[in-house]
Amino acid sequence: MNPGDRPITVQEVGLRDGLQSLARTMPTERKCAWIDAEYAVGVRHMEVASFVPARLLPQMADAAEVVAHALSHPDLVVTALAPNLKGAEHALAAGVHRITVPVSVSQAHSLANVRKTPREACEQFAAIRRLCEQSPRPGGTRLIAGLSTVFGCTMQGDVPVDDVADVVRRVLDAGCDAVALADTTGMATPGQVDAVFARIRPLAGGVPLIGHFHDTRGMALANTLVALRHGVVEFDASLGGLGGCPFAPGAPGNLATEALVGFLHERGHETGIDLEAVREAGAWMRGLVGR
Repeated sequence: MNPGDRPITVQEVGLRDGLQSLARTMPTERKCAWIDAEYAVGVRHMEVASFVPARLLPQMADAAEVVAHALSHPDLVVTALAPNLKGAEHALAAGVHRITVPVSVSQAHSLANVRKTPREACEQFAAIRRLCEQSPRPGGTRLIAGLSTVFGCTMQGDVPVDDVADVVRRVLDAGCDAVALADTTGMATPGQVDAVFARIRPLAGGVPLIGHFHDTRGMALANTLVALRHGVVEFDASLGGLGGCPFAPGAPGNLATEALVGFLHERGHETGIDLEAVREAGAWMRGLVGR
């Protein structure tokens, strides 16, 4: 499939996926300043928080406040991560437009992180879908199935494509609005990405697929190009590349927002983001967190 010159959505996930990797908690006002800075350069999709217990992740204790600030910006699509029903209830109460529910494809990773098998995690996803259908929000709240360890797991090793397909079928049956395929540990290769998207694209039908690549082995942009060829029109990225896999200490983290925007613009895709301005924002953010 020829990528052509399709417009591409770039979702900033540094405020959630990036910040959760920091030991030091970023003050709420700085998170709000980050949102303001990216909105000013044209970013219109942001995953700004995770609704998890503060005792487990103090960095996200102000999730509702951060969401409220993000919602003050017109035409900004605000997403939050919710790992369970309680988190989804809080996300709905905060008024987010989209909720990402993580579902690990790796059996070992899923049991270690949420004490559920992938099948049980899919059943929980279905329960959250039913909860969203009861939301009073006009137009409803869109639900994203965030599939992690799609391309490999540090605990389990290889993750069979058949297992990915099985989880995708289950979340589709549950009524997901989009499926994000995440290279959680940065292990993906272009050939592997090609094989996975070739298998999943026909299953998904008209349900959008989202690419979430880490740059642990310097392959994120190459993997992005492959996903583009399979018709993917939304990608996650983190300003300055903040974040990364906790199982690969010192390795580069998420695909940097400014790198992704530059890569897409070079290939003729519109993102609505000012490239030079987002590069300046990336430098500002690195100074903000001191790395």
